[in-house]
Amino acid sequence: MKLTAQIFLTLDGVMQGPGAAAEDPSDGFDRGGWLVPRRDPDMDRIVAQWYSRAEAILLGRNTFTAMRGYWPHVTDPGNAIATALNGLPKYVVSHTIDTPGWDHTAVLADDPLAQITALEQRPGGELQVHGSCRLVQALHSAGLIDEYRLVTFPVCVGTGKRLFTPDAPATGFRLVDSATTSAGAVYTALTPEPFTTADVAVTGGRELR
Repeated sequence: MKLTAQIFLTLDGVMQGPGAAAEDPSDGFDRGGWLVPRRDPDMDRIVAQWYSRAEAILLGRNTFTAMRGYWPHVTDPGNAIATALNGLPKYVVSHTIDTPGWDHTAVLADDPLAQITALEQRPGGELQVHGSCRLVQALHSAGLIDEYRLVTFPVCVGTGKRLFTPDAPATGFRLVDSATTSAGAVYTALTPEPFTTADVAVTGGRELR
């Protein structure tokens, strides 16, 4: 399966607590819900397209817990996100969850990166990670993510958990899709490539690269 990461970001790179003030108040974060005023039909269409490609969902503990408290209550068959989240196989990475309490969920507790690698090797569509900051950071460091789908919103929060940490490996990316929303968010889909550098020089009065 293709492992994809679907992430909402602020302009200054924070992915913590996009959906609600109390979604993730860890480390004193009090600026949650920054996405909600900037949600629009364009964003909803982008997200619905993501879920239409999913064959299984992979989540970290905190994101799983937040989603479990909300999405099982959305029973509208016309809601593509609820249909996917409630009906597809789900995997949660956790050492503390014993009973998931959400249908079709398996817990990955022992050596989760090895288990995720094994899932990737299965035939099929997409294994999608949504949110799940620490999990995505670990998958990025391990080089396991095949495609990054980022929606960057025109807002800065100044503090909070970031997708790419200072100790993350240097990585290049190739743009494979992009769009903008009426609210000013920018969607980019990126596949990782080797990190490269180059120099510029001036020869005969002309800049050469």
